[in-house]
Amino acid sequence: MKAIRRFTVRPVLPEPLRPLSDLARNLRWSWHAETRELFESVDPGRWADSQGDPVRLLGSVPSDRLSELARDQQFLQRLGAVAADLQDYVTGDRWYQQQSAELPAAIAYFSPEFGITAALPQYSGGLGILAGDHLKAASDLGVPLIGVGLLYRHGYFRQTLSRDGWQQEHYPVLDPNELPVSLLREEDGTPSQVEIALPGGKSLRAHIWLAQVGRVPLLMLDSDVEENDLGERDVTDRLYGGGSEHRLLQEMLLGIGGVRAVRTYCRLTGHPEPEVFHTNEGHAGFLGLERIHELAGQGLNGPGLDFDSALEAVRAGTVFTTHTPVPAGIDRFDRELVARHFGPHAELPGIDVERILRLGMETYPGGEPNLFNMAVMGLRLGQRANGVSLLHGRVSREMFAGLWPGFDPEEVPITSVTNGVHAPTWVAPEVFRLGARQTGGRRAEEALAVGGAERWDTIAGIPDQDIWDLRRVLREQLVTEVRKRLYTSWRQRGAGTAELGWIDSVLDPDVLTIGFARRVPSYKRLTLMLRDRDRLMELLLHPERPIQIVVAGKAHPADDGGKRLIQELVRFTDDPRVRHRIVFLPDYGMAMATKLYPGCDVWLNNPLRPLEACGTSGMKAALNGCLNLSVLDGWWDEWFKPDFGWAIPTADGSGMDTDRRDDLEAQALYDLLEQRVTPRFYERGPEGLPDRWIDMVRQTLTQLGPKVLAGRMVREYVERLYAPAARAHRAMDPESARELAVWKSRMRGAWGQVAVDHVEVSAASATAELGSTLGVRVRVRLGDLQPDDVEVQVVAGRVDSEDRIADASVVPLKPAGGPDLEGRWVYEGPLSLDRTGPYGYTVRILPSHRLLGSPAELGLVAVPSEATGEEAGVLMR
Repeated sequence: MKAIRRFTVRPVLPEPLRPLSDLARNLRWSWHAETRELFESVDPGRWADSQGDPVRLLGSVPSDRLSELARDQQFLQRLGAVAADLQDYVTGDRWYQQQSAELPAAIAYFSPEFGITAALPQYSGGLGILAGDHLKAASDLGVPLIGVGLLYRHGYFRQTLSRDGWQQEHYPVLDPNELPVSLLREEDGTPSQVEIALPGGKSLRAHIWLAQVGRVPLLMLDSDVEENDLGERDVTDRLYGGGSEHRLLQEMLLGIGGVRAVRTYCRLTGHPEPEVFHTNEGHAGFLGLERIHELAGQGLNGPGLDFDSALEAVRAGTVFTTHTPVPAGIDRFDRELVARHFGPHAELPGIDVERILRLGMETYPGGEPNLFNMAVMGLRLGQRANGVSLLHGRVSREMFAGLWPGFDPEEVPITSVTNGVHAPTWVAPEVFRLGARQTGGRRAEEALAVGGAERWDTIAGIPDQDIWDLRRVLREQLVTEVRKRLYTSWRQRGAGTAELGWIDSVLDPDVLTIGFARRVPSYKRLTLMLRDRDRLMELLLHPERPIQIVVAGKAHPADDGGKRLIQELVRFTDDPRVRHRIVFLPDYGMAMATKLYPGCDVWLNNPLRPLEACGTSGMKAALNGCLNLSVLDGWWDEWFKPDFGWAIPTADGSGMDTDRRDDLEAQALYDLLEQRVTPRFYERGPEGLPDRWIDMVRQTLTQLGPKVLAGRMVREYVERLYAPAARAHRAMDPESARELAVWKSRMRGAWGQVAVDHVEVSAASATAELGSTLGVRVRVRLGDLQPDDVEVQVVAGRVDSEDRIADASVVPLKPAGGPDLEGRWVYEGPLSLDRTGPYGYTVRILPSHRLLGSPAELGLVAVPSEATGEEAGVLMR
């Protein structure tokens, strides 16, 4: 019989064990080994059954065992020490509190998914894991972050395979009362709510669940509340589920409801109000509209701000991070759908719908005028924006260049902060212990959490034998894990026990092990390794230098193409000739990943360049001494060195068709494995060890380790984005916001009259030589504008065969006189010739204001006409 209702009965802990509840409710246990070891000692068997979830563990421990522990002085001493350590961790000063710069009082960080731990399954892939690592690193550093997301009652799907290898999805119901979260309540004990107006007089309400991630609160909105109609209750049912309107409602709840949740949390707890709002991808972009709405309705010393002034105030304190290198990866909604959900009869009635629509419309060449683009809105609402690797920053500047017409992609105001991973989460305990033995436990913890070092040179002192023994132990653990998961998978596929004896011989702890695990969109090319199956079989079954491959990954439930790729790979792995050497493990998630990364010798990544924005799985592998074998894309393009890995050559010439490109790159992959990777793994030095392989492992840890840390990433966000955004936010008081809005409006109206009228240069000698200086004199027309409104610049540098300036330097010119009778101003300045070769220059006029975040912010620029530019062309060829 099925229960008609389900609820959770919580244990009553004896008084001496009450700190266990606090430890279980703070997710720091997910990356703090001593806390996990304490919980395991409560009942090792039940700890394993609970899959390492302290909340589930405490709900299953018998009362007599709890009474026994309450009398166990040794256990109580350990409990007291771990509880005191957590208290010190959440209250003591850390890196952020030790900075001399004036930093934000608080930052709100919005993301549609968060991968904190397998016990809180609210993630689908890299975006969520990155967001979770961001929160954990912020906690370690003491950054006053507030995370904001949604609580999905089904999370992302669980994956199994049918007998013929087709992906099947399952959506287990998640009861928040069984998760490490608590309901945010008002002072009278009633659950806090946020509410969003819907068309037709309806509303969408949501509770706020709180997960404590070390020092960082994570607020998650849940629409499954009794006051909602059935349709509204399902808004937060599944991560990335439903149709277009369903997704729009999710994103309105995340952005608009998320801001309201932050305000509620700060009101109830006294947490400082955020000065900076960080939008992790475009899904939360509506948060900017809610903040405009707040400012428009709350004048502290008079009426609220008008829309344009409120927009400037909001932009100043907003950071937008884009994670996609392809337009197809961005959420776009039909213009009419968005219009229906805003305005007089729906949400944000005080804001003109046309103003809202204008923020997201693709009003640039090649854009679709009837689509509302969430990334475009994110960029228009954020004064600071970034991609997630150097290469992705370049790709993003080119992709969104239409928003800044007249500027070269290099000047588009999108910078980059390369992603990192939270080492305490992803480094195997065995790897940590080896490093701690060399440096000391406290220093090792500091190095992993905070970072800051350029290199980890202390690793050089670890003996080769210790490194090799460790790699063997980790490989052996992976083999055990793979066999267990493979057995479970085959039973789910319908196999009987008698059919599965072969699983006991799957993988070998002494064979070179390659890992490949990620989401399965087509550009990640899951099946590139199958391009030449005979050659792959030779590599797998080589009599002296075999390889073995562990593959995992999920395709989106609506992506039949991705499911076909999985099925193709699974059918190959089912072949009795190779199934002991290559396996596919379904239901890839954090629990599997923590075993997979450390146990592999090589991490394979072969996306279509440049479609991998960053890719962090290889970073997690590297922190465990695994070597990367990857296409030069994302972070690997930035940090690859032959000292610690291999680069798969890219066949990306113009006119290259996809099949031909895949053939060439697969061939390059086989060649690398056959000629470079496997010989190095299996060759032995005088001591019987693979000396050159061990040296690459050591170089991976020494050189890559400090770079790939989420601590390094979050420190960069603080220094390069959060701190400047906070300064801009403070400078943008209501009077300044009105001033900037009026000035921008005046600039847009008058810019048509701005022009470069005449350019001339004077040289001290007839030849242009390195180190010489030219005098530049320019006459410009400013129309109704004044010199204070603009900056006149010389832009100079090397030129290509088509006279395009590369690696440009910019020299501002100063007004030297004017206006003359025709209203023209004269600007002058020196231009130093600081490089040899083909060289050229031009001049341009840009808007200039002290409150602009970037000279390109308005997308306005005036350059010489062809006639004017005859004297302003190439100086020497």
